[in-house]
Amino acid sequence: MSEKRQNVAVQQALPGAQHMPIGEFGGAPTPPGGSFMLSSPMYWFYEVSHAALNPARAYADAARLYFKSPVNPLSFTTFGKSIAAALELFERSTRRYGRPEWRIDSTLVGGERVPVEVASIWERPFCRLLHFQRQLLHPPRRPQPKILIVAPMSGHYPTLLRGTVEAFLPNHDVYLTEWIDARMVPLADGAFNLDDYIDYVIAILHKLQGDTHVIAVCQPSVPVLAAVALMEAEDDQFAPNSMVLMGGPIDTRRNPTAVNRLAEQRGTDWFRRNVITKVPFPNPGFMRDVYPGFLQLNGFMSMNLDRHLEAHKDLFMHLVQGDGDSAQKHREFYDEYLAVMDLAAEFYLQTVDTVFVRHALPKGTMKHRGIPVDPERIHRVALMTVEGEHDDISGVGQTEAAHELCINIPSDRRIHYLQPAVGHYGVFNGSRFRAEIAPRIADFVLSNETRMLRRMWKRNGAATA
Repeated sequence: MSEKRQNVAVQQALPGAQHMPIGEFGGAPTPPGGSFMLSSPMYWFYEVSHAALNPARAYADAARLYFKSPVNPLSFTTFGKSIAAALELFERSTRRYGRPEWRIDSTLVGGERVPVEVASIWERPFCRLLHFQRQLLHPPRRPQPKILIVAPMSGHYPTLLRGTVEAFLPNHDVYLTEWIDARMVPLADGAFNLDDYIDYVIAILHKLQGDTHVIAVCQPSVPVLAAVALMEAEDDQFAPNSMVLMGGPIDTRRNPTAVNRLAEQRGTDWFRRNVITKVPFPNPGFMRDVYPGFLQLNGFMSMNLDRHLEAHKDLFMHLVQGDGDSAQKHREFYDEYLAVMDLAAEFYLQTVDTVFVRHALPKGTMKHRGIPVDPERIHRVALMTVEGEHDDISGVGQTEAAHELCINIPSDRRIHYLQPAVGHYGVFNGSRFRAEIAPRIADFVLSNETRMLRRMWKRNGAATA
C-alpha cells in the first residue's frame, strides 16, 4: 500500500476513536452480590489475562530482536523478516499502552521558532489544567487571545488533540484540560459526575481570570454550554468572550447516528449492568466504579474492525518489505489510539442519561445541582459551532442546534460552519482542520477579542470623561 493510501486508511479508522464512549458491544452483565470479586469480574479477568501474557510478550520481544539482529543471517531473508514482523504484531497486540507524551517542544510565532513548556497550573482529583507556555523573547505584534481547549472525557487521552493544540499555538495562549484516568484516582477522593465536570469548567474559567475563549471538542459541548449558561445567569465576570462547540451532541435527536440510537434504545440501566465494573487491586483507584478503558477500546475497534485488521496486515507487509516510514506511521497512530483511560461510572451514566436518553438540554429540562440550565440566559458570549459533513458520531445538525437554544446571542456574534468531506476526527485534527477549520476559528476568536477590547476602551473613555 502506498504512503498516501496508508494515511487515508489511518484517517478512516480514526472516526470511532473519539466518540462519546457508549460502545457498540455486548458485555456480560455484572453478577449480583456483595462480594467485590463477584461485582467486578470483567476487570479482574482482564488484569489476570494481561499478567499471564507477560512472559510470552517478553519472549516475543527477545525473539524479535534476535531475528532483526544484523549478525543473524536470517535477518536478511524473507523468512527472518516475517518471523520478526509476526512477533512485533503479537507484542503490540497484547501490550497495555500508557498515557502518550505531548511531544510539543516548540512552535513558530511570527516566523520565529520558540520553545514550548507544558506546565500544570491547576489541579483537582480528576483534572489538571495544562498551560502550553511559549518562551517568547519578544512580544508578538499580533494579539494573542487566550483560549481554553476543553478536551473530551471519552476514553482516549487528551493527547489525541495534539494537532489541535499545535494549530493554535502560533497565535494563541493555549490552555487545555487534561482529564485523569479514573483508575488512578483513590476512592477517598470522592465521586465524579456530570455536575462535577461543569463545576470544573467554571472553576477553570475563574482560574483564567476572564478574557478567555473556550473551545469544546465533541463530548464537552454539553457541559461547556451548561457552564456558560450558569455563569451568564449569575452575571459572572469571568464568563468567556466566546465559545466554539465542535462536533458535539447538543441535540442527538437530529440525524441520530448508530451511537445515538444505541443509547436511546438500551437506556441507562443497560449500560449500568453491562459496562460498569470496579477497579481491581493494586491500582490506586481500587474499588472505584468505572467504565474501563479496555471495554471502551473494544467498542472503538468494533466500529471499524475491518479497517483495523487491514491496517495491521499492512504493518506486517511494511515490516517484511522494509518500509520503515509507513511502519513508523502505523506505530505512532496506534500508540495513541490504543491508549485508553477508565471513566468514572457516575460521570458516564449521568452523561448517557442526560444527553443521549432524556435529551435534557434541548428539551429545557437539564439541571445542575437542582438549578435549571437555561441557554437563553446567554447573551454576552459569542457562539460558533463546527460540524463535519461525514461525522458518524455526532450527526449533522446536532451541534448547530445550540443556535436555536441560545436565542439571545446577537446574530452578528453567532456563526455555524459545516466542513465538507470530513468525519468526526477531521473536525478537530488533520489537514482540512489545519487549512480550513482552524483559520476560521482563529478569525472568530480574534474578532470577538477585538470587540471586547473596543468595549473596554469605550468604558474606560466614558469613565475618564
